[in-house]
Amino acid sequence: MSLALDSKPDTDKLTTYFRCIAGCPGKHSIYDVIYTCPICGSLLEVHHEREPLKKRNALQWQQLLSSRASTSIWPYGSGVWGMREWVVPSLADENVVSMFEGNTNLFWAERLGKQLGVPDLWIKLCGNSHTGSFKDLGMTVLVSVVKQMMAQGSSVKAVACASTGDTSAALAAYAAYAGIPAIIFLPAGKVSTAQLIQPVCNGAHVLALDTDFDGCMNIVKEVTQDNSIYLANSMNSLRIEGQKTVGIEIIRQFNWQVPDWIIIPVGNLGNISALYKGFKLMMDLGLITRMPRLVAAQTQKANPFYESFKNGFKEKISVTAQDTLANAIRIGDPVSYDKAVTAITETNGIVEQASEDELAAAAAKADLTGMFTCPHTGVALAVLTKLIERGEIKSSDKTVVISTAHGLKFTDFKVGYHESTLADVNSQHANPAVHLPANADAVKAEIEKRLG
Repeated sequence: MSLALDSKPDTDKLTTYFRCIAGCPGKHSIYDVIYTCPICGSLLEVHHEREPLKKRNALQWQQLLSSRASTSIWPYGSGVWGMREWVVPSLADENVVSMFEGNTNLFWAERLGKQLGVPDLWIKLCGNSHTGSFKDLGMTVLVSVVKQMMAQGSSVKAVACASTGDTSAALAAYAAYAGIPAIIFLPAGKVSTAQLIQPVCNGAHVLALDTDFDGCMNIVKEVTQDNSIYLANSMNSLRIEGQKTVGIEIIRQFNWQVPDWIIIPVGNLGNISALYKGFKLMMDLGLITRMPRLVAAQTQKANPFYESFKNGFKEKISVTAQDTLANAIRIGDPVSYDKAVTAITETNGIVEQASEDELAAAAAKADLTGMFTCPHTGVALAVLTKLIERGEIKSSDKTVVISTAHGLKFTDFKVGYHESTLADVNSQHANPAVHLPANADAVKAEIEKRLG
């Protein structure tokens, strides 16, 4: 069997389709405008029939995916479309909307790991992407499918999402690249300037609403009942198809070896659901023989999944999310709850929370070792610290923290920390600039004081 870089997928749209996560009968085309099961109302998932994929064995898949990584051959050099057969195999080349997302650095955090007592610590830098967050991975898939739908005569004329920042930036950029109008619903005053300006610059129709993310989500769901506007939030499982490639990419970067732990900050719970989906596919195809333990990290100010975990997932708990430094995960009623429960239970996973002071301190401590972490990565690092202190993560464990966005999107958070102006935060690692006269003696005295 040929393993050429430009080999065409040997599956078609009949083997990849939407189906109900609750098990209701029925297959739905991924090119139909449908988000939930018409029978029970549960979320849908994109299902890939396994038998066509098993025409290649595990070693052949490993060789093929590795050979495509970071090449310039369209569209396989993308970290998402390099796994095309596992994502949307029926998509026509001309409808792929890609900026060669993915293939992000798996950074060995050697110094921070030694400080924490886990020297085998790695940070997956998903923020090193076109719009600065992992949301690019899901949006390349969704916008590509919409482009093909429109080419096939669909009534869809625009895409829309509710967002706390990063989703809107990704949707706006990919929609602009494809020439598709984008409508963005943001909670007014709850998004950083850097996040707000991205969709504005990309020409999206930006609507700032006097509500929180959950309120924006309710409105976008109502607006998209008209099939001319396509819903781009993570309840649309096309997004999950792109985001699942993060986990697959980590395994490839570890030469197809599985780490012991993966910790990821969560809000709407699509990201951890996606990680599990990627690992499940690799298990089914024989590329790996075990799964990592997944950890969902939440901010204490928006912790519904943590509260549900504490009661053994007996019932879904929703909360009114409070103001938090980790504003991208300020979500009180997560859409992908059921999928995320499966991800935690099937991997013997853990859900833990972090306070504002803990997340800020963890981010600052990481920065002192050369990183530049967003507040959401700070949540994950704070949870990592807790699990190490409890003895759940051992010093010998290979551990990966998913950094979901670039720190430059959250400069207000950084400035506030080092100026000691953040609410509920004791800036123990603050390092403000020192203003001195233009005098060499004064400068020498300051340097001597600092260096000793």
